[in-house]
Amino acid sequence: MKPLNGGRLLAHVILLMAALFTLFPFFWMVSVSLMTVEDMALFPPPLTPVHPTLKHYQVLFDELAMGRYLLNSTLIAAGVTMSSLFINSMAGYAFAKLHFRGRDGLFRLLLAMMVIPSQAAMLPLFLMIKQLGLINTYAGIIIPGMSSVFGIFLIRQYLKSVPDSLLDAARIDGAGEFRIYRSLILPLSKPVLVSLAVFTFMGSWNDFMWPLIILTQEDRYTLPVALANLMGEHVQDPQLMMAGAVLTILPVVLLFLLLQRYYLEGLVAGGVKD
Repeated sequence: MKPLNGGRLLAHVILLMAALFTLFPFFWMVSVSLMTVEDMALFPPPLTPVHPTLKHYQVLFDELAMGRYLLNSTLIAAGVTMSSLFINSMAGYAFAKLHFRGRDGLFRLLLAMMVIPSQAAMLPLFLMIKQLGLINTYAGIIIPGMSSVFGIFLIRQYLKSVPDSLLDAARIDGAGEFRIYRSLILPLSKPVLVSLAVFTFMGSWNDFMWPLIILTQEDRYTLPVALANLMGEHVQDPQLMMAGAVLTILPVVLLFLLLQRYYLEGLVAGGVKD
């Protein structure tokens, strides 16, 4: 390994300091969630718990039904992710490899929709969901997230790198378009599908505004909505709030760490130009 010169050493030090500065709030959040009331009463408060305890996590599950909210978020995020992968991958394949009239114009129209703020579409979307009778249902949250312009764009750009000759050979052998999609496109798209899955799952898991608008029964709340209520009712208990925050972000952090290699590979491969 080459020795570090002055410039590279300075760059490494700056990057290390930036990483520590970024990670410190997460470290402090976990630390506080494990502290007792006596630990928090110390001045200045310790960086690590003097007497670590899981009491606050036990309160979340035993007294505040956080397990129910965790299950709700898991079901909704999984439903949004799986349906999004299926629909976006099919649409991305069509825009990348199938030739039909108006394809490029329709794709440009979809790209133009990306500049519209999501908040501007919430009112008409809410009225549509209401007309369908899906208020206060999981389907009312899942259906709007089943496809996205970003997902279609990401998969379309990735599939541009797949040789047309490979698909033509499959067609000559008698494979239909759905067979090509299932047997060729999906296996070849694994990196970008993982990237899209991480993006979609994180977005759905952390979504606060839409579930707050759609859901009216407390037992159907997702974790972000339940955490907001927790902050209002237990504002004087920072350890409990921090435990709720840890419970909310831990699944997405673990998901990202487990799929990091495929996630980065998909992002790099998705940068193919026309």
